[in-house]
Amino acid sequence: MFGAFPRRGHLTIVRSLRNLVRFLVAVQLLPALESGEETLVGGQAVLEGVMMRSPHAWAIACRKPSGEVVTMSEPLDRPSEKHKWMAWPVVRGVMTLGYAMNLGYRALRFSANVAIEDVMQADASSTNQVATAGSAVPPKRSDAEFNRAQKLSSESREKASVLSGWVAAANVVISLAFFIFMYKYLPLVAATELKKYNPALGGQVMFNLVDGVVRLVLFLLFIWGVSLFPDIRRVYQYHGAEHKTVFAFEDGKPLVTSEVQKYSTFHPRCGTSFLMTVMLISIGFYMLVPYTTFWARFASRIVLLPVIAGVSYEIIRFAAKHRGSLFAVMTAPGLWLQRITTQPPSDDQAQCAIDALDQAMTLEKEHGGELVIA
Repeated sequence: MFGAFPRRGHLTIVRSLRNLVRFLVAVQLLPALESGEETLVGGQAVLEGVMMRSPHAWAIACRKPSGEVVTMSEPLDRPSEKHKWMAWPVVRGVMTLGYAMNLGYRALRFSANVAIEDVMQADASSTNQVATAGSAVPPKRSDAEFNRAQKLSSESREKASVLSGWVAAANVVISLAFFIFMYKYLPLVAATELKKYNPALGGQVMFNLVDGVVRLVLFLLFIWGVSLFPDIRRVYQYHGAEHKTVFAFEDGKPLVTSEVQKYSTFHPRCGTSFLMTVMLISIGFYMLVPYTTFWARFASRIVLLPVIAGVSYEIIRFAAKHRGSLFAVMTAPGLWLQRITTQPPSDDQAQCAIDALDQAMTLEKEHGGELVIA
């Protein structure tokens, strides 16, 4: 009987590490999973759930392995209502992206906490069952034991919050380093080395084309590679559920699974479209940079990132409203890539997105009024 404890402890560690890996990968995918803007309804896929936000509220719904759905909602402040300069073109793109990333990170932490809490509860429950298995007559649960069980959820979530707190702090550094190394440093190294073998690639235009192609290939390989993991594929399914639900809401349809499932998983305001636009626009921006040394080019790529992000945001915003324009054609590759980053959801996954949006809209009516889709 006691030999079961090492095995159970091992399984708990494995499940915890699995949740940690899912969290780390999801953070790397965070910009691709975001959608929406400050004045519209949008959302984000998280671990076994969906976060939805409206202009003045946000909510999240996560499903445990037991089938229970855990929800949380909070009001939101719109920075542009307090600081008018944050609503300026280009600037608003940078501010909205930073705001969305911060909110998305909080949502991911919440979903990770729910998953870790479930592991802790399962382990504590199994331990209690083994401890009382030798008794011929199962002991009655006293009020104290019942209260202890009730407190278990909040206590385990507090522990999970502390755990993901230091993980989150470390992952900020890891994510930033990964992004700079993968999409700024490596493409520049590849283009520089290729220039040595073929001097024709050293021109301003050709060099930046090679740099951009390498960056795009690395991005596509990462997006596709992580989709092979079942856990991340489920995140992509929740991403599809979020898109379908937003489409149904914008179309004025009842938020029920039968209606939501009729819509496409491809949405023009998706973070995947945003990232693809950033990748393509950056090639043109870097061609305008006069520097020719490696480290000067590397520094310029980091410095120009906010400007490129702001311009890309304006293009996505315009394309979403004018789907027959040239800018809409430019965002088409992002919609194609959503064939990977969004997958058809199950009814349970769609219901999570519906629950999250319902909660967000309830708060929106309290803090921002009735949201009308024009």
